[in-house]
Amino acid sequence: MSHIHAVIFDMDGCLVDSEPLSLEILADMIIAEGLPATPDDLRKRFLGVSIQSIVSHISDLLGRDLPGFVERFEDRLMARYPAELRVIPGIFGILDDLAARDIAVAIATGSSIRRLSLTLQVAGLAGRFGPNVFSADQVRHGKPAPDLFLLAAARLGIAPEACAVMEDSPHGIAGARAAGMHAVGFTGGSHLDGMREDHARRLRDAGAASVLPTLDGMVDTLVDRQPSGV
Repeated sequence: MSHIHAVIFDMDGCLVDSEPLSLEILADMIIAEGLPATPDDLRKRFLGVSIQSIVSHISDLLGRDLPGFVERFEDRLMARYPAELRVIPGIFGILDDLAARDIAVAIATGSSIRRLSLTLQVAGLAGRFGPNVFSADQVRHGKPAPDLFLLAAARLGIAPEACAVMEDSPHGIAGARAAGMHAVGFTGGSHLDGMREDHARRLRDAGAASVLPTLDGMVDTLVDRQPSGV
């Protein structure tokens, strides 16, 4: 019998296919500040990192503060959500399967609380997680630190070693492993088109026990620790 009692999901790239929009807007805004940037470069460097940490890094490179950057980024991004945000195909079935097994679920995302709230509303996921949704806004150190995952486990009332995590970024996998959790990588988001095998290696290098390119077999891999994937 599995000793996994909770599954913690990353949001962007695991529940919703939002990363292409985020990377496009972020690259455009960084270029406007005077630095070169492409969505591909940002994906390789910052996937899984909170927007606050990204802006801090960009500010250091520029040698100046970027007041209002986070708010302007999120305003532009969320304005496009109602028409363009898509749920990862099959995620509702995954959540149904976990509920049938009496496995608790939570979200641990590097996104802000307001972006998290709108995402769940637009994607139709608002009722699936109850109060168990956690943002990098709520901890001192975001991914790859374990803080956010440990917060989720504490609020769930479940020991970290009894939690599994589904993540699409090396930073997220590293944070989950640092928290003592079973970590499974996912490469099914469209932002990883053309680089799934390379990204799967990066996820494994970060500590993923398995990496799956689709949601097929994901519940068994998370809950029963069955090795699977590319």
